[in-house]
Amino acid sequence: MDIDIATTLGAILGLLVFSAFFSGSETALTAASRPRMHNLAQSGNRRAFVVNELWLEKEHLIGAILLGNNLVNILASALATSLLISLFGEAGVIYATLGMTVSVLILAEILPKTYALQNADRAALSVAPVLRVIVVLLKPISIAIQLIVRLALSAVGIEVRHALTAEATEEQLRGAIDLHQGEGEGEEEKHEREMLRSILDLGDVWVEEIMVHRKEMVAINIDQPPAQIVEEVLSSPYTRLPLWRDDPDNIVGVLHAKALLRAVQAAGTKLDDLDILGIANAPWFIPETTDLLSQLQAFRSRHEHFAIVVDEYGEVLGIVTLEDILEEIVGDIADEHDVEMEGVQVQRDGSLVVEGKVTLRDLNRRFEWRLPDEEASTLAGLILHEARRIPEVGQRFTFHGFNFEILGRKRNQITSVRMRATPEADMVGSETDAQSGAQSGAQSGAQ
Repeated sequence: MDIDIATTLGAILGLLVFSAFFSGSETALTAASRPRMHNLAQSGNRRAFVVNELWLEKEHLIGAILLGNNLVNILASALATSLLISLFGEAGVIYATLGMTVSVLILAEILPKTYALQNADRAALSVAPVLRVIVVLLKPISIAIQLIVRLALSAVGIEVRHALTAEATEEQLRGAIDLHQGEGEGEEEKHEREMLRSILDLGDVWVEEIMVHRKEMVAINIDQPPAQIVEEVLSSPYTRLPLWRDDPDNIVGVLHAKALLRAVQAAGTKLDDLDILGIANAPWFIPETTDLLSQLQAFRSRHEHFAIVVDEYGEVLGIVTLEDILEEIVGDIADEHDVEMEGVQVQRDGSLVVEGKVTLRDLNRRFEWRLPDEEASTLAGLILHEARRIPEVGQRFTFHGFNFEILGRKRNQITSVRMRATPEADMVGSETDAQSGAQSGAQSGAQ
């Protein structure tokens, strides 16, 4: 009898070890870093390659782990019940239930899973080879179980999806980017996070949102004398300039400063003989509804850096350059010839004086706010959209967690705004009632 007891206890202990293995393996493979496993596999780590293979068969992996775990737990409980009934009679059922519950919970669940969470990558690499063998052995049973599960779920109208949708994958990536921070985070980490977010946003931003508007566009009348054109090009801070004839909407070419200087050098003192249109490039027109990702790819494929943005009627709206798109990713790129334009001024009282033409994307990127940019691209556009009117100087509005005061207006265009976070809002912008904000602004204007 003593030998039977010792053998049974040894079997129960061995089964608990197997249960701990299955529980820890599940946690380790779930918590392990997929990017790190991918990099290790690329560098030749065979175990990391096995981990990646197991992830590709996630359904079979989970099925094998659950099957093995339940099998050893039930068998261990059955052995313990049988042993304790033989020792204590019917009361052995209660002793077996209590004893196995505590043993399984502590030894086979909490302990291995805690270790696996703390050492996920190392544990995943360790258990992967053994698990691959178990998955292969239990695969036929796992397939049969999954078939039964699918039939049961389909009977109640639930569809089983094997892969994440593109939207879900992007959400996962955005979440990982937001989690890319830690204690003592500096400007470098913050800037990296901003760049990664901006790359994901390229397909959702139109060129009209980042283009240089026609009001601020520098263009040259090609009907002027060549000497005058050369003087205007040299006095401009830009290297590429659109040329127009008869009407500013009639763009006939794009002049590159370097090509012009070569022509001037060849012509010597005979500037009147310069064929300006002959040395200019043909203009490239793009619709305002082109997204930045498509435009970036088009710039690369055409080896172009400059495009004219037009609306559905063919009227010129502005220009967009390769540098404009790159600035959406890395932030402002300034050189010694750029004209510095102060769009945001931080005041001593903590408020900001912002020009109306400053884009919401630039504000969100710089201050990590979340002002909505679906309906408007600039701060002035957001105020007009929320207020549903053209505000007067001095009017105040409250929406999206900020107080806005109109400081300047030129004709129907908002030129300057003072903005300050509301006391109850954090600096990510909270959704508030824009309608009530517009009403309070109207009352302030009436006063």
